[in-house]
Amino acid sequence: MKMSVLASGSTGNSTYIETEKGSLLIDVGLSCKRIEESLNTLDTSLKNIDAILITHEHSDHIKGLKVISKRYGIPIYANEKTWQRIEAKDIEVHSDKKFHFNPLEEKELLGMDVQSFSVSHDAIDPQFYTFIKDNRKLSIITDTGYVSDQMKGIIKESDCFVFESNHDVDMLRMGRYPWVTKQRILSDVGHVSNEDAAHAMRDVITDRTKRIYLSHLSLDNNIKELAKMSVEQVLNQYDIDTANHVTISDTDKAVPTKIYQI
Repeated sequence: MKMSVLASGSTGNSTYIETEKGSLLIDVGLSCKRIEESLNTLDTSLKNIDAILITHEHSDHIKGLKVISKRYGIPIYANEKTWQRIEAKDIEVHSDKKFHFNPLEEKELLGMDVQSFSVSHDAIDPQFYTFIKDNRKLSIITDTGYVSDQMKGIIKESDCFVFESNHDVDMLRMGRYPWVTKQRILSDVGHVSNEDAAHAMRDVITDRTKRIYLSHLSLDNNIKELAKMSVEQVLNQYDIDTANHVTISDTDKAVPTKIYQI
């Protein structure tokens, strides 16, 4: 199982996963053109994508869906309530390319066992996914106001995480956002902070965990260096070695991460 975070942040999100049986995307929150350009840097293209899994209906996760679906006819998976919101946005997906993947459901896709799980975010029915193949596990969890015990139980024992580290609380509180927006981000249906993410990571990291990608960083209320430093400080306090045991990696709003073999 190989993966790359094509883009992550408030301006757009998409993650690429590949097996010997094909490849898929989790979310298409960039334009069709930008996703194609990102895939080209990995020596592939949208023509080679076998499925798209949608997490929720916010535009930074489905921006390219309408054009990609029309142009490439890729099978699309989302839960029932999310499909209702997608269609309300005038995004049409042909019925034979539209599939339901509901929370806490398991499917086999491209030789992987894929499980969906609910998160706490201000969308109609947001969910993320774990992927297991050949006893290797990847978990993707962003867009959640907190990480519940149920979420931790599902994602624990992962070899690799794509984990939200959205904001620095002090930067957010002192920043330019209206108070109502700050309240939303800080709420249980908003986004997790650097420190909260690190404390959640502490509960799910095991000896098998080798890499964590810090994702969905706020453009205005976080910076890569601060997110990494904050997470590493907390993990090191719990004797989790981020120098030799677990690698903490950046993601970017525009530049894909290098292909990582899990």
